[in-house]
Amino acid sequence: MHLSTRLARVTIYVRNQDDALKFYTETLGLEKRADMTFGPGARWLTVAPIGQSDIEIVLQEPVPAMHGEEFARQIGERVGQGTTWVFNTDDCRAEYETLKGRGVTFVSEPQEQPYGIEAVFVDLYGNSFSLLQPREMPEMPTNS
Repeated sequence: MHLSTRLARVTIYVRNQDDALKFYTETLGLEKRADMTFGPGARWLTVAPIGQSDIEIVLQEPVPAMHGEEFARQIGERVGQGTTWVFNTDDCRAEYETLKGRGVTFVSEPQEQPYGIEAVFVDLYGNSFSLLQPREMPEMPTNS
């Protein structure tokens, strides 16, 4: 048996969901998809690129009432320590200028890479993101 599902959501740990929502929607230009509260301090908050319906980013704040004291503490220690997520774009340099003008902090300017043009930025908490204009990769020869 194999895993026959598709990726639907990724979680980014944040210190404050309201601040994160403002950054991801107003600064990066993503749209809010879900914002529901359930129980004390528990909030389900997701954002996604406009027009992309197959995946959402969960903005997760460590909440002891939801996760328990120890797990919430562990999550809190991992804020800003996650992996790099990749946003594809048709024009990396133009998107870089737009986001830089909105106050986004870039750790690298657009650079030519073998796989495309890439710039790397961080959110409010140090989570890193690649802004990538992908390049067509040559087909690898197959062994016959």
